[in-house]
Amino acid sequence: MVGIFEVGAVPFNADGWGPLESSTNAAAAATTLPLHVPFAPFSRSDKLGRIADFTRNFANANPSNRPPGSASESPFDFSLDIDAFPLANPDDDSSFRLVDAKPPTRPKFGPKWRFNQNRPQLPQRRDEEVEARKREAEKERARRDRLYNLNRSNQNQQRREAAIFKSSVDIQPEWNMLDQILFSTFSKLSFTVPEPEDLLLCGALEYYDRSFDRITPKNERRLERFKNRNFFKVTTTDDPVIRRLANEDKATVFATDTILATLMCAPRSVYSWDIVIQRVGNKLFFDKRDGSQLDLLSVHETSQEPLPEAKDDINSAYSLSVEAAYINQNFSQQVLLSDGDKVYFDEPNPFANEGDDVASVAYRYRRWKLDNDMYLVARCEVQSVVEVNNQKSFLTLNALNEFDPKYSGVDWRQKLETQRGAVLATELKNNANKLAKWTAQSILASADLMKLGYVSRVHPRDHFNHVILGVVGYKPKDFAAQINLNTANMWGIVKSIVDLCMKLNEGKYVLVKDPSKPQVRIYEVPADAFENDYVEEPLPEEEQVQPPAEDAEGGEANGTANDVEEKEIEAQT
Repeated sequence: MVGIFEVGAVPFNADGWGPLESSTNAAAAATTLPLHVPFAPFSRSDKLGRIADFTRNFANANPSNRPPGSASESPFDFSLDIDAFPLANPDDDSSFRLVDAKPPTRPKFGPKWRFNQNRPQLPQRRDEEVEARKREAEKERARRDRLYNLNRSNQNQQRREAAIFKSSVDIQPEWNMLDQILFSTFSKLSFTVPEPEDLLLCGALEYYDRSFDRITPKNERRLERFKNRNFFKVTTTDDPVIRRLANEDKATVFATDTILATLMCAPRSVYSWDIVIQRVGNKLFFDKRDGSQLDLLSVHETSQEPLPEAKDDINSAYSLSVEAAYINQNFSQQVLLSDGDKVYFDEPNPFANEGDDVASVAYRYRRWKLDNDMYLVARCEVQSVVEVNNQKSFLTLNALNEFDPKYSGVDWRQKLETQRGAVLATELKNNANKLAKWTAQSILASADLMKLGYVSRVHPRDHFNHVILGVVGYKPKDFAAQINLNTANMWGIVKSIVDLCMKLNEGKYVLVKDPSKPQVRIYEVPADAFENDYVEEPLPEEEQVQPPAEDAEGGEANGTANDVEEKEIEAQT
């Protein structure tokens, strides 16, 4: 049986909103609140039991909170019960935080746990012992690393000395050593020379092809071969122009830019070299021997990684020097315009015969004042000319060569376009002497710009075929400042050696860089020394390195033509 739910009568209040006053009093009288319910005080993290009390008369319950003389117009107050919920109590605010700021609980058995309050120093001593053991372990590891690096450096040094640290000339027992100069003394020298004057310009120059400035590894160009062009490396006393200037008493000291650059950059050299000095009357001539290493270009000279010891290896010091000379000569002719326009100077090339195909080169015979009555004349070379703002500017052209990226650690084809500075920094580390000599030669010739080409092998094992990956131009003086090459120090070295040699008697001497120590020695040699006895014999044909066989796209299938070409380069240099 379903019960009947009775809905009470709802009185109608015609005077306003809400129940009638009589019914409200009756409902309040009949209302009974639950007992033992802790509504307040409460913690703010607890759940609330009620929000507002609509059954209490606020004016009667808490008259002290009302202002004096005020009364509620309604018997009911629909606001929060302030007594039940004291929000303004500051003591309760301390139990509530938006962010948990309580300190983290410490582990019971941590490194700072004190298991015995009577012995508080024991954990501290244990920590100190652990730290002391760590410091000793770090010192031992650092000591082992130093020993390992030192042993490795010594091994590399021994390998380099065994491979290439040999004297450039055989010291004969009858030679008399007069003096030896440490490179450390060169760093303290300084001498300022006035601007030089041009005595004579010879030869002819071709214009530089500016399209080579836009070459990148992505649009590389094959290095061409100029077999029919003649390159001349004539020493000082064999130069007819210098002989004529000497007879006219134009100067006291005579040399070439290659010899002067070798002296100026001597502190940066590692390989052995030698210069022949002849004192004739009151004049001084600096010469090079036939077959001297000054005509070749060193490769990887200042690197810490040793090169292969076998001389016939394509990556040995001698083979790389011949390859670098071959690359440098061909590069200096390929970057020129082939339209035939040339700039001719006062006299033709003094070393060429009529009808010869001569390489683009101009010789500037320049004179510097070293003292009140002492002048120096040197033959300087520039390889090209460019016209800027209707003015002709001289250029020197040289090429850096990459033979195997594993020796340098930098792959030019990957880094040259995006990290050219890193490539140049690596070359400055591995070829500091060569780059310094090129810069010194450009400064001696007063070249307006020096162009450096980046030439790499087509394949690391093919040392006959190369490609041009890029060409960069620098102002010689700016580049000298970049590589820390001081012009005053360079001339200070030359001036000190000239003053030393002017004190010698008439005769022939040789200045030799020590093969294993940073110093040079001066020997007095017989007058007939270096005539025909010290020319280095080339390797027999059957012992020469043969190039790898190329495919149909590459070139020759054997190295006969290339071997002949290399012999021609060696004969020219």
